[in-house]
Amino acid sequence: MTGASEAGFGDAGPGGVGPRRYRDVHATTVGAPPEAVWPAVLDQVEVLGTPAWYVRLIGCRDRGPAGPRPLTAGSVVPGFRVRAADPPDRLVLDGVHRFSVYTLTFRLVPDAAGTRVEAHTDATFPGVLGAVYRLLVIDSGIHKIATRSIVTRVRRRVPVA
Repeated sequence: MTGASEAGFGDAGPGGVGPRRYRDVHATTVGAPPEAVWPAVLDQVEVLGTPAWYVRLIGCRDRGPAGPRPLTAGSVVPGFRVRAADPPDRLVLDGVHRFSVYTLTFRLVPDAAGTRVEAHTDATFPGVLGAVYRLLVIDSGIHKIATRSIVTRVRRRVPVA
């Protein structure tokens, strides 16, 4: 597995006030073409593992599965709504809850070894409670572990040729 992580702590907003932005990328290489990897991404997103109690506790906008399957624009999984699905290249999920506004984008990039699966996170954490949530989830390393696990599970879901 090839992993990459880049954390960015971008603009705080006008005049340095407001939510701080967090961005990172985690990736792995899968020895298969994007067309073979795409279904594994969709399957993994369907089971991201956000427990129903947690989705309710933090007040996610999107609490349960809804919309068309396979996933396409407008589909919902707990914690996320599909904003765009461009098979087999890109899947964009966004979400909102009490403490954050976020986007998780999967990009499938062909390379010499097969496909590079990238999970891009872009999030803001407004207000004092957002800052506390960021400390608990991002700064603690939990988000990094969870996102690395997602790309690893995508790789494991791709059938061996």
